[in-house]
Amino acid sequence: MFGLLGKKSSAVLGVDISSSSVKLLGLSKNGDRYRVESYAVEPLPANAVVEKNITDVEAVGEVLKRVVSKSRTSVKQAAVAVSGSAVITKVIQMGGGLNEFEMEDQIALEADQYIPYPLDEVAIDFEVQGPSESNPDDVDVLLAACRKENVDIREDALEIAGLDSKIVDVEAYALERAYTLIEPQLESQGEELVVAIVDIGATMTTLSVLAEGKTVYTREQIFGGKQLTEEIQRRYGLSVEEAGLAKKQGGLPDDYNDEVLMPFREAVVQQVARALQFFFGASQYNAVDYVVLAGGTASVQGLVDMVEEKTGTPTVVANPFADMSVGSKVNASALSNDAPSLMIACGLAMRSFD
Repeated sequence: MFGLLGKKSSAVLGVDISSSSVKLLGLSKNGDRYRVESYAVEPLPANAVVEKNITDVEAVGEVLKRVVSKSRTSVKQAAVAVSGSAVITKVIQMGGGLNEFEMEDQIALEADQYIPYPLDEVAIDFEVQGPSESNPDDVDVLLAACRKENVDIREDALEIAGLDSKIVDVEAYALERAYTLIEPQLESQGEELVVAIVDIGATMTTLSVLAEGKTVYTREQIFGGKQLTEEIQRRYGLSVEEAGLAKKQGGLPDDYNDEVLMPFREAVVQQVARALQFFFGASQYNAVDYVVLAGGTASVQGLVDMVEEKTGTPTVVANPFADMSVGSKVNASALSNDAPSLMIACGLAMRSFD
């Protein structure tokens, strides 16, 4: 029943299974400084993962195998994440004098009050957040639950690749952890910052808003870089693979910038502006201090300036590795290119140092 957020023991690989690729990252730490020890990214076959749900566990397992081999890592323990939309979270109050086992027993008895699924179908975990504001004798406890099948299928995929799933985390918390590496790069820092992280993946865009470093809002919408790939395919008669490569490496005809890339950038900017409007409408906030663009689409040429102009908000592209050294097994320029799409993998790999 317990085992969703996972208890860490030693080095774990961050493994991010998205709808278009598998990303693996391994970190070490010396003092306050991180070092990237291993990293690899491999594309997934079409429809092996649909909207963050694994539909073909064998295919994902085989790609994971290739990623492990390509990264040349010897670490066998991994941390993976389930998407925020698959997880129910709730903060409850419990007696401050209870130890972890007593809390486990009490949550097991009372869980059906908080969880709308049959309890034999869910994985549950909890984390003590600190003293409760409403009663100093109590503590606030974050309860997280998701359907066991979401956890099991990720564990099965890792097993095919010879990895042991040590931790199953939640994407929003992994992102929050990686954000601690981005914050020092922002010009105005401090406790009060409200930051919108817009993660634009292949098929899904996720807005996570952090206030004082904690996630206060998250929303997913169907939109992503795949739309640009499909337009390149259609217009220039390329295969998916060719279109994906051309998107990254260039070499497309002269009309590409004006006819294809510009309309796509405008669509992204519109999605970002709309997502922020939803957030303002659903919360007490009416502005954010920064927009951080993450995901594979974040590095599209000229996008960061357009988002900044349209939203009137300072905008940066996420690079969690800006202050890290890089190990000899790692291709530093490839890592730098992939950096915005490695936020979740990085946040998961940081679980090694909890």
